[in-house]
Amino acid sequence: MKFHELLQIAFIHRKKFFSITLFGTFFYILFLIIIYPVTYSSMISILPPEKNNSNGLSSLLQSSEIANLSNLSMASANSQLYAEIIKSRSAAEYVISKLNLYDYLGAETSEEASIRLRKLLSIEVTKEGIIEFSVPVSTSLFGRVLSQTDSIRNLSANISNAYAEALDKINREKLSSKAKKARIYIEDQLVQIKVQLDTSETALMEFQKKNKAISLPEQMKAGIEAAARIKSEMISTEINLGLLSKNLNENNPSIISLRSKHQQLKEQLQKLESLNQDILLSFADAPSLAGKLSSLVRDVKIYNEVYLMLQQQYFKEKIQENRDLPTVEILDPAIPPERASSPRIIFSTLLAAIFIFLSSLLVSVFQTKEMFNYLMKGIKV
Repeated sequence: MKFHELLQIAFIHRKKFFSITLFGTFFYILFLIIIYPVTYSSMISILPPEKNNSNGLSSLLQSSEIANLSNLSMASANSQLYAEIIKSRSAAEYVISKLNLYDYLGAETSEEASIRLRKLLSIEVTKEGIIEFSVPVSTSLFGRVLSQTDSIRNLSANISNAYAEALDKINREKLSSKAKKARIYIEDQLVQIKVQLDTSETALMEFQKKNKAISLPEQMKAGIEAAARIKSEMISTEINLGLLSKNLNENNPSIISLRSKHQQLKEQLQKLESLNQDILLSFADAPSLAGKLSSLVRDVKIYNEVYLMLQQQYFKEKIQENRDLPTVEILDPAIPPERASSPRIIFSTLLAAIFIFLSSLLVSVFQTKEMFNYLMKGIKV
């Protein structure tokens, strides 16, 4: 059937189509207002985690000069990590337990409830790293009549804010766990370095007593201090490698970077100890007693510097382990929304009116076509 024929049918039966469309749309509006569930969604915005958020493990990484990513990409990566935590089962279970959502979700077990809640979660990470998420919640049928809208508004905001609390709780536990592992590891290293430091100091003291407290030339002192700095940095790098290898694989860029740094320091130390230079005397060419004394003094300086560094790091990790400060910064907290996200009455009504009109037109077309076929058969007979 051609378009002008459709227009002709619509014009002929315009009163009928108008009446059907009007009454159909009217009843549809009543259905949306009275019967259809009302859905509310309360959005919450969270700032991206700070680059220097933790005082513990991250400071080791920064001191090792391996944070080579840009600030924007680092913030984006950390925000994606936050988003994954929000989508986790642990976060869902925290929200369900806090707000007792079993009845609302129609679930009997925690696993079933968490699956349903996670399906409702809507989350987005902007290019600036800001995390925005919400959970749409709906009334039952006849929600407006039963006056459920106020409670559902509040519930939508409470769920979003509870998710932010869950993120903060899980993140603090994660940081505390990492800090605890680092603190235990550094604590063990402190014991070992302290034993080596005490041994070196005792050996130096006994040597000086035995040999009448031999003093070192100024040139050799400079060489010892330079070698001690390099050696202490090597030990610090080895400790960082040992700490990071517990959490990262061997091909991680951080591990590779630290190994490369350790190799460079080792080459510098070998060059310093093996070559005769204009300013620094070679330790191998020093007189016997002076060479022995220089070795002992250097060991004491090395272990003393490493011990001080480890002590500072130990207390940082201990503070991080016991801190109870919020780690999540909320940009815009969730508040009870004023407007429902569903149903969209005006938009839905327009679509319904168009659908009803086209449906009635289609029915008329079929009726007209059947009538035409019937008349043609009568004429042939």
